This record gives sequence, C-alpha cells and structure tokens, in this order.
Amino acid sequence: MGQTNDKELCRAKIDFFNSSFQYKYPYNFEFLGRPIIQYPQDMVAIQELIWEIQPDLIIETGIAHGGSLIMSASMLALLDMCDSIKLGATMDPSESKRMVLGIDIDIRVHNRQFIDAHPMASRIKMIQGSSIDSKIIEQVHCLAKDYKKIMVCLDSNHTHTHVLAELNAYAPLTSLDSYCIVFDTVIEDMPSNSFSDRPWDIGNNPKTAVFEYLKSHPQFKVDSDIQDKLLITVAPDGYLRRVTE
Repeated sequence: MGQTNDKELCRAKIDFFNSSFQYKYPYNFEFLGRPIIQYPQDMVAIQELIWEIQPDLIIETGIAHGGSLIMSASMLALLDMCDSIKLGATMDPSESKRMVLGIDIDIRVHNRQFIDAHPMASRIKMIQGSSIDSKIIEQVHCLAKDYKKIMVCLDSNHTHTHVLAELNAYAPLTSLDSYCIVFDTVIEDMPSNSFSDRPWDIGNNPKTAVFEYLKSHPQFKVDSDIQDKLLITVAPDGYLRRVTE
C-alpha cells in the first residue's frame, strides 16, 4: 500500500501511538457495554477476519472486562443470523454451536457477573486458570475437537516465555486459512521501559515469541497486509495466517 511508503505518515503513526498510549487511550472504548481495551483499528480488523473466516469457535486468552469476548460473540451471532436468512428460517440462539472460549488466570467476580448477564452470554464459555497450565490446555483441546473452523487470539501475559508457550499450546488448533492473532507485539517497537510496572519490555514480549515460533512452524505466515492497512495496531507482525496443515 502506498501509505506504508509515506515516511512522514509512518512517523506520525509512531508518534500518535506512543503519545496516545501513555494516556491509556485503548481504555476509552467499550463494545456493547463492556470495556474492550483495544485500539479501534484492531477492533475493525478482528470483525473483518471473523466475517471472512466464519469460525464456529474463537479461543481467546485474557478476558479482563470481557469486551473482546462480547465483540466476538456478537459477530458469531451475526453469522448465525445470516445463516438463518440463507436457510429461510429463524435460529434459536440456544441451538447455535458457535462459541467464544475465554481463558484467564483470574476472572474477577464482578466481570464474570457482567458477562454472564449480557445478552451474548449464551455464546460465551469461560475457563479460569493459567492458559499455559497443562490441565487447562487439555481442557481446551478436548473442547476444540467438536469444532472445524477455529480462530485464536492471544492476549494475556505478554512475556516471551508465556506467549511462546501459548503459541505452542493453541496455535495448532487454528484452522487452515484462519488466524492466530498475537496481541501487543508492538511492545518490541515502543520505547524501552514503557511498562515499568510489568515484566515485559524490548527483547521480552509477544513479538519476540512470534519470531521464535515462526522459525520452526512454517504453517504460519505473518499477514503484513493487515498491519499495512491499519497503520495503527497493537499487533504488528502478530496477525498470523495458517497457510498449510
């Protein structure tokens, strides 16, 4: 895209991202009433991919307030509605197989209550526990056996070791031509010590984990077209498309 060759625009993109992040810009947004903690550009990219892939299962690590789960569930609801229109019938939401599976080491009581009370709750399942715990991984793999089109979003602990373990655990569940999306790879591109209260930084973050994973897993390729059109994204080099089985 021509915009990626515009040096002035790309400098402005970096300046905007770094300046806006210090004010916790992604905390400004909600999806259907729940905080989502994402940049709007990535929210748009995710809905585009869900529409393109039409998954029946979306696996998400990291729940926080539940906004991302709600967004994914609402997109799955739209897919069901469109399927119903094609078939000339009305689908009972309780009959839908499509589901979002969220995993978090600590699902706060108030967040769970809000999510459980949301109109999209019937399409959401949550598991509390570490996403890299062998028992949790086994539970997710067992559940995923009943699904054919699977999309994966990794957005929990952002250290290299943790994200690499998540990739090894969940990326293989990604369906052919679907995506494993690794969020916050942008940490590698931000000024050093941008997260003074967290264990991740330059050299120890989701992007370094992605690059290590890709060295031995040619089934996945970075879809750079997505980041090129978004310009502003928390996941540069993090939109991984599965290109082979």
